[in-house]
Amino acid sequence: MTEEDICVVVPTIREYECMREYFDNAREHGFDLNRLHVVLVTEDFCDGNEMAAMLDDEGVSGEVFDGTRRDEWFESHGISEYSHLIPAASHAQTSFGLLYLWAGDFEYGFFIDDDTLPHAEDDFFGRHLRNLQFDGEIEQVSSDEQWVNVLYQNADEHGLYPRGYPYAAMDEHVETETTQVSDVVASQGLWTNVPDLDAVRILMDGDLQGQAQTRTSRDDFEGDFVAEPGNYLTVCSMNLAFRREVVPAFYQLPMDDNPWNVGRFDDIWSGVFLKRACDLLGTQIYNGGPLCEHNKAPRSTFGDLQNEVAGLELNEHLWDIIDGTGEGADCYADVFSAMADALVSGDWSEYENGEFFTYIGEYMHDWLACLDALDAVREPIPADD
Repeated sequence: MTEEDICVVVPTIREYECMREYFDNAREHGFDLNRLHVVLVTEDFCDGNEMAAMLDDEGVSGEVFDGTRRDEWFESHGISEYSHLIPAASHAQTSFGLLYLWAGDFEYGFFIDDDTLPHAEDDFFGRHLRNLQFDGEIEQVSSDEQWVNVLYQNADEHGLYPRGYPYAAMDEHVETETTQVSDVVASQGLWTNVPDLDAVRILMDGDLQGQAQTRTSRDDFEGDFVAEPGNYLTVCSMNLAFRREVVPAFYQLPMDDNPWNVGRFDDIWSGVFLKRACDLLGTQIYNGGPLCEHNKAPRSTFGDLQNEVAGLELNEHLWDIIDGTGEGADCYADVFSAMADALVSGDWSEYENGEFFTYIGEYMHDWLACLDALDAVREPIPADD
């Protein structure tokens, strides 16, 4: 039997049935589903039994973790003191999947959002894994603002900037060249249909249902690319694959469930941290295919705005704060620790809700301590002489 080497993490309270189409896509393209172990991260008010039944019906290995089962998992691994790392009722609960992956023997992780579908023509799982194994020439993108718009390829037509792209970095001058890439640690697939925008940009696009009226299609994506070292980009977790080694620097931050009500930046800020670590360690985030179809459910744009506004100013400055950190580090954990140190030690009183930077820096240190605790459980204790 094929070894399960891929942990697929799906945060869901709604459309978990979408996973059937991902499994069908795998079958159509000859991908071995025995490699997958699916972790559905949900809430106590959802029917976990039905989710488990869906996995059984599909013949795919997996588990369902609502809040109660997450607490039990922390206790069974002797790490209950770190359960605060997973925020309540937040998309950032994907971090639980990272801990689950770390405690197991998985080599790869996938994040899939429950409002997405694979494109039939794309080998979803196979393409992500080929991206992670890529060795060759690819387009490299940079700008005079140190930020790359992942939608740059047709930006002159649609004018879109993705959620998390700093407002101060707009109207950038883009440059491209060909570069050689051989060490890819994350593969970000992009999205057709509903673009991943923040609420301010959706309002400017004239939509009150959280979806934006401007849509993207396959024609908006001309090819795959990487961002030049020293340049940042938004990393969205709806369609993402990564190697195990990045987990120490990829914590999905404690959003929504915090005293400042900062939300919606979990994957964005984790992507900033990961890109800094990649630049220091000489690794790459690969962007482009496989595309997914993003079918965001209608909801109040003003509701999203309420969740985002507490962190909008912080998002303008986070990348600049960590841009000079971690020099000399030789692993993801050390880079992440250096970034956490910078956030904990700084004076952020000039920013609205600046104390949140100190708060997340402390949580980042706790994240590394939690991973160390899981390692201690996994590793055999040497016998006394």
